[in-house]
Amino acid sequence: MKFLVPETKIKFASIFLIWLFHFSGVVGIGFSNKDLFVSFTPINLLISFFLLFSNQLQIDKKSLRTAVIIFLIGMIAEILGVNYGFIFGDYIYLDNLGMKIMGVPIMIGIQWVILTYITGSFSNYFFKKNKLYSILLGVSLMILLDILIEPLAPKLGFWVFDSEIAPLQNYVGWLLIAVPAQIIFYFGVDSKEITFSSHLLIVNFLFFGVLNLTAL
Repeated sequence: MKFLVPETKIKFASIFLIWLFHFSGVVGIGFSNKDLFVSFTPINLLISFFLLFSNQLQIDKKSLRTAVIIFLIGMIAEILGVNYGFIFGDYIYLDNLGMKIMGVPIMIGIQWVILTYITGSFSNYFFKKNKLYSILLGVSLMILLDILIEPLAPKLGFWVFDSEIAPLQNYVGWLLIAVPAQIIFYFGVDSKEITFSSHLLIVNFLFFGVLNLTAL
């Protein structure tokens, strides 16, 4: 049985909240008390995740299974990376992303789901009739976001590579994980939500883009 989520004022309230939270984060991290505002990162991710799924057009067993599979793919890849240096290179997670499983914060698995959903929904809006282009655009957006995040990650206490900067292997690893994640999303979510997802995608690009311009 399918549970249909209606279009309501919840969508507009959700959009307002994510812009408020991310704007506050940019001001707080970039120009005020960095440590205090960074400590709220797990809460911000949880809220973004909750709002993303609250605004989905359709929630059923198939779409829930899709989210769980993407979460597990992300977590397993990260666990292999942190513990054995596979996929992304040699790195460790620091303490600002919350509780960990085998060295990997649970929030990282959540983040893989969020990024896959918002990039996949955005790309599908432009290429509904071309699955190859839709998947490739989704993958490209995920890698572009990672390029913005990587220089900030050590400064924000998220993760750090042994080589101090993210190696080429990291971006190849993102490609290897983003491709199956986007394929699973494309075929696993029949009704893709665009309004909230596009706002969350844009605000993430702006958030990390602006922080890269500040003197962290």
